[in-house]
Amino acid sequence: MGFVFLWFFLGGIAHFAATEAELRIVPSWIAWSREAVLASGVFELLGAFGLLWRPVRRAAGWGLVLLTIAVTPANVVMLQHAVECPAVPYWLLVARLPFQAVLIGLTVWGSAMPRGRAPDGSAA
Repeated sequence: MGFVFLWFFLGGIAHFAATEAELRIVPSWIAWSREAVLASGVFELLGAFGLLWRPVRRAAGWGLVLLTIAVTPANVVMLQHAVECPAVPYWLLVARLPFQAVLIGLTVWGSAMPRGRAPDGSAA
């Protein structure tokens, strides 16, 4: 679960620390691209922290699954315009698309896992 948290936490930070780079991969049909980048960054951060809080973990996980699906077109744009992303190896851009399915699986699995004990001593 730590990997999933870090993936979305660091990804969320990137939306603010590297907004211009993120804007380059937003599909042209997305209106208000800057706002979309910033909003998705907020949702990544909220989802990441939600994974750490047991009462909302499952909802946070499903929110991150939906977010991952929603941002997949940006990954396709990034692959289609690989020459504009010279810092990222082409093989990594190709691998990123099927990795989305792995990330979704890890998120569902991890957010459904009980952590610790409930106040009554039962498994949480």
